[in-house]
Amino acid sequence: MDKKTASKARPAKGLRLLADIGGTNARFALARPGKPAYGAHVLRTKEYGGPAQAIAAYLRLKARGRLPTAGAVAVAGPIQGDSVAFTNAPWRFSIRDLRRETGIVDLAVLNDFEALAWALPAFGPKDIEKFGQGRPVTGAPQVTLGPGTGLGAGCYLPEVDFVLATEAGHMSLAAGNAREASVIAVLAERFGHVSAERVVSGPGLRYVYEALAVLDGAPPFDPEAFGVAVITRRARSREDPLAVETVEIFCSLAGSFAGDLALAYGARGGVYLGAGVIPRLGPMFDRRAFRRRFTAKGRFHGWLARIPTYLVVHPQQTMVGLAHWLDRQDAEKGRAAT
Repeated sequence: MDKKTASKARPAKGLRLLADIGGTNARFALARPGKPAYGAHVLRTKEYGGPAQAIAAYLRLKARGRLPTAGAVAVAGPIQGDSVAFTNAPWRFSIRDLRRETGIVDLAVLNDFEALAWALPAFGPKDIEKFGQGRPVTGAPQVTLGPGTGLGAGCYLPEVDFVLATEAGHMSLAAGNAREASVIAVLAERFGHVSAERVVSGPGLRYVYEALAVLDGAPPFDPEAFGVAVITRRARSREDPLAVETVEIFCSLAGSFAGDLALAYGARGGVYLGAGVIPRLGPMFDRRAFRRRFTAKGRFHGWLARIPTYLVVHPQQTMVGLAHWLDRQDAEKGRAAT
């Protein structure tokens, strides 16, 4: 919303903007304090020049001439002071300029998996689905991660009610067997550094498929035609052995990476899987393969086996985190005022 458009909107006290902006999609909703989000809408990131334009388009569609007086935006990338640069999209912006351009003065920007981690204390039993063995340790750290256009991760510390934002998806990826080592070697020739995100993500499915094709001498094909939907469909039908193996490697390396995070953060409170690729895989997401590799850490197998893993099934998981974070900020302001 440009300054001229923002000046025509009526400030609506208590109305909040929630935004989850990734490399592919920009998801929006509105909320009132202590209430669930509503007015959900998805825009394609590449169709807008930056977050201010996407926010303006959403408010024209859903806000009915009202201007939120506060909001929180989750972004898929690191936040360095006032500057934000997306990892998997060309957008760069200043937080100060975004507030001015949208007219939303009380507008905060969080890392996307920082926002998802803030949802953990707000989730109910129906918002998560446990798989594998293990029981959470009360008060222990909880890790969130999820493959989408990239691979995000965050850590919630219940004892101090604090979230650690991370860029753990860019950690170097370790192979678990010779075949995976060969795939990583092919990707290293192509990209140099092979991060966890390079494989455990939506684009990663295609990269793994291409690497397997190179290793097996498969006939030439159009790599642009092999996205998540195509690879999943071909794997589900069992018509394409490379697609089947691609999904197997994805699930195994996702489990291995999740186990590394659990060790790094002492996440005995549980590991929570969100974001876009795993729900799209549906039954093709091999929970047993994930758990096998999650616990395959030598002498710490037993320690990891006691950590539960969960799928986040809430359809607006990041919005839950953003709304909870805003409610928490209001509560802190109230305590400071007394």
